[in-house]
Amino acid sequence: MSAKLKQLEEILRPVVEGLGYELWGIEFRSRGTNSMLRIFIDDAENGISIEDCEKVSRQVSGVMDVEDPIQTEYTLEVSSPGMDRPLFRLEHYREFVGYTVKLRLRMAFEGRRKFQGLIKGVEDDDVIIQVDDHEYLLPFDSIEKASIVPTFK
Repeated sequence: MSAKLKQLEEILRPVVEGLGYELWGIEFRSRGTNSMLRIFIDDAENGISIEDCEKVSRQVSGVMDVEDPIQTEYTLEVSSPGMDRPLFRLEHYREFVGYTVKLRLRMAFEGRRKFQGLIKGVEDDDVIIQVDDHEYLLPFDSIEKASIVPTFK
């Protein structure tokens, strides 16, 4: 996790949790004048509504105006993680053992950066992914982006 994401999480976690939600994760994309701050919130018992997102957005906006951790203009987006929820922490991988995940690595591992397979578990700081008949032990720090692949029965 980058220093900027850690700083944002330290500022935003108390705000989101104070409103009764879980801070699922944060994405920050800095692209010159088109920066985006996306905050994912969750409520395991009740789910997330548009009103929940609006409430968190209002509170976060106020705190961000005071703290001013992002020096440029940015767009704030508050969202539910959804069915194809992104995975941000090792705990997320533990929680979704047995689910299919799509992930991209920061650098190639065994000649590839993209994997889609079953989460078999977490071992120390490594995520175990089964792709077809092969298991990969991927260092958590090497994962750039990952999300659950929704299945419909």
